[in-house]
Amino acid sequence: MTLSSCVIRCNPNDLQDVKKRVEESNVCDIHIVDEKGYIVVTIEGENTEEEINKLKTLQFLEGVLSADLIYSYSEEELDALREDLEIQKKPIPEILEKDVKAEEIVYHGDLKKKYI
Repeated sequence: MTLSSCVIRCNPNDLQDVKKRVEESNVCDIHIVDEKGYIVVTIEGENTEEEINKLKTLQFLEGVLSADLIYSYSEEELDALREDLEIQKKPIPEILEKDVKAEEIVYHGDLKKKYI
């Protein structure tokens, strides 16, 4: 299962027509409609390919200027990464075990072997 958020942009004058087309496409759920011509939706799919096909459907709707994925989550990818960590038996990086405020972390361009 994959889940992504998408922002659709259109001319504000076409907003209601585009919103109606998005609803009729049945490929997403609308969450926010901004009068400036933005529509925020979520797309779900069994896999990434299905999700991309739904995104393309949105991109080609009449009146849509752009439709871009903003965030994507995939259960399968997360499970695969967890499985990979189990197979590798690598220890959890020390930094992840500490309670460190984000603003206290210093980034040096390479996170490998960098411990606070």
